[in-house]
Amino acid sequence: MSPTLAVFRRELASYFATPVAYVFIVIFLALAGAFTFYLGGFYERGQADLQPFFNFHPWLYLFLVPAVAMRLWSEERKVGTIELLLTLPISLAQAVRGKFLAAWVFVGIALVLTFPMWITVNYLGNPDNGVILAGYIASWLMAGAFLAIGTCISATTRNQVVAFILTVLVCFLLLLAGSPLVLNLFEGWAPMALVDAIAQLSFLTHFSVISKGVVDFRNVLFFVFTIVAWLAACAVVLELKKAD
Repeated sequence: MSPTLAVFRRELASYFATPVAYVFIVIFLALAGAFTFYLGGFYERGQADLQPFFNFHPWLYLFLVPAVAMRLWSEERKVGTIELLLTLPISLAQAVRGKFLAAWVFVGIALVLTFPMWITVNYLGNPDNGVILAGYIASWLMAGAFLAIGTCISATTRNQVVAFILTVLVCFLLLLAGSPLVLNLFEGWAPMALVDAIAQLSFLTHFSVISKGVVDFRNVLFFVFTIVAWLAACAVVLELKKAD
């Protein structure tokens, strides 16, 4: 684990070495607050919970998380530091894990900094804090899945803008996989097994179940498997690029 931790520390420190990290955190907190209190009708609902807060997280992450992920490997390939990294006594899998964990913890820090929301709702009423905790877990897991997808796509190109656009597109499709808009395209001609499989890929479905306080192990496992699968694909892509 030492090489992974070394990469993790290097990457996490690099986020706060520039103003980019602080800009990201400020934008995330500002948008989360605006969506919760204005679009989410926090006060108008008259309920002591953070459901309006969590309902907007998938759409916040859809654009903010790819912005974090796009630089993970694209920048390394563009400036040529990836060759230096790969000459170190570290495996590709360790490098991928280290960079991903640093980005995931960074997003987690931004998420933790929303704690005034939790304080506010507890001041105004008596919420179910277990449900709120489940919402935070669901949010962080979904952010990790988005990051894993972005990490893999970032490894395929030197262009960060291309990596950003492709990550947004893939994440958007996975968010809506269980919606009638998508399923109606397959119903009528595709086997029901295929339709059900596509519906199970929906990030929104798994996220909403956990965020409502139902911490079903299958939903947690879905995000964990998604993260592992995309990171494994990232290592394969980097290995192929290395062979080139």
